[in-house]
Amino acid sequence: MSSDHTLPAPFLDWIAQAANGLDTGAVAAAEVLPRLTSAGLSGVGVPVALGGSGGDTVDAVQAIAAVAQESVTAAFMLWGHRGYIEYLLRTPNRPLAERHLPDLLAGRVAGASGLSNAMKSLAGLETLQVTARRDGASLLLNGKLPWVTNLRPAGFHVAAAVDCEDGAPAFVAFLAHDDEGLTRSPDLDIMGMRSSDTAALTFANVRIGKERILADNADQWLSEMKPAFIALQCGLSIGLARRSLAEAARFVAKGRGAIAGTIAGVRDRLNHAEAQLAAGLRQHSFERDAPRLFELRIEFAAIVADAVGLELQATGGKAYLCGPGRDFARRWREAAFIPLVTPSLTQMQTALFQLRQAA
Repeated sequence: MSSDHTLPAPFLDWIAQAANGLDTGAVAAAEVLPRLTSAGLSGVGVPVALGGSGGDTVDAVQAIAAVAQESVTAAFMLWGHRGYIEYLLRTPNRPLAERHLPDLLAGRVAGASGLSNAMKSLAGLETLQVTARRDGASLLLNGKLPWVTNLRPAGFHVAAAVDCEDGAPAFVAFLAHDDEGLTRSPDLDIMGMRSSDTAALTFANVRIGKERILADNADQWLSEMKPAFIALQCGLSIGLARRSLAEAARFVAKGRGAIAGTIAGVRDRLNHAEAQLAAGLRQHSFERDAPRLFELRIEFAAIVADAVGLELQATGGKAYLCGPGRDFARRWREAAFIPLVTPSLTQMQTALFQLRQAA
């Protein structure tokens, strides 16, 4: 993969100090998006002509990885925000994209992916949880999204895949925080990553017009979106694995050299997986070979598990002391989240099994 994305010094200083507070909820989630956008991270991989800094999806993965080296909470919020921006880059509804991209890139409004349920539906793992019925020229949306990140109370946009009660193809819609009938729950009571504006959304006769539709054929559009959606998630694993391996190597240099070879082996696996991900994205091979992308996501999760395990071994008993082990304990919790990010490891393994059975 391309060289590591370098974080601006002011952001790096802030995130290094804030990481544990973001995990426990002691630092307000409202601080994160302005910091990310002022550091230019929202615009990585976005064409300059549209207000971004240029580059491609590989560069966006690297930006998320760079943040994840310091805080998976902040990186997960960047993933949700940058993922939503990706939807606007790829929507056929250009007027909608042109109207909202400037506010998203500037961080004046938060972008939330909202398509985890849709990705599971696309793989045949569950049905869509938001439905629509026609009411004149409008559509009325009902249902629930049980887990969405980056729902900043001060203002957010979210994408949702919607099933049509009349049998028409499912579509993808854009919703906003102030839509009548759209309710954000209090923040979910999660174990870590608490300052991530993660909540549930309930739809009760939310009225939208056709100008709010990102894609009128959800299955087709989501199939095209899937490589970017999953690749950006891989940035979380890449950054966390890099940091744990670096911490393990630091302790090995102080006299725990017995596992140096194992650390090097895991780092080689990480580098190889990164190269495979970058090649697949730039050659557009994942559009034709979705199983390979799933295999890479699974491999990244395995690498993270091995990396934090090596950090524990290299650190020794200090890792279990509240003071010296505080950062490690956060990374351990962050690593426990990686297999659960939708589509989860179990869901991807199920989808791979089904694809192989069909073949």
